[in-house]
Amino acid sequence: MIKHLKAKYDEGKFACEVELVLSVMGGKWKPIILWHLGQSGTLRYGQLKRCIKKITPKILIQQLRELEQDGIVARKEYHQIPPKVEYSLTSEGEELIPILTVLCEWGKKRILGEEPASSCNAIV
Repeated sequence: MIKHLKAKYDEGKFACEVELVLSVMGGKWKPIILWHLGQSGTLRYGQLKRCIKKITPKILIQQLRELEQDGIVARKEYHQIPPKVEYSLTSEGEELIPILTVLCEWGKKRILGEEPASSCNAIV
């Protein structure tokens, strides 16, 4: 567990482990950001923005910063012109992909009304 999250848990900031997990990956956009990074590997900011058309630039930057602070997403900055920044999942972030896959399968089942024939490859 990441040190600051463990400290918060030990201080009683979370009632249970699920609360801790949702504080890291919960919300409207974080799971979608994580899913795209999990499917694509490394993405630049513009690529992520194109994948998630309805997210505003401000919110995307905010969510990426929070995920980076929580040790879920790695940010690599290249000092060049024009500026280049890449985002990828850390090993902690990669551990969340099976959870998102289960959520994807659950959603597919609701949409199709049956068990999906194959595992989720993309957001439905």
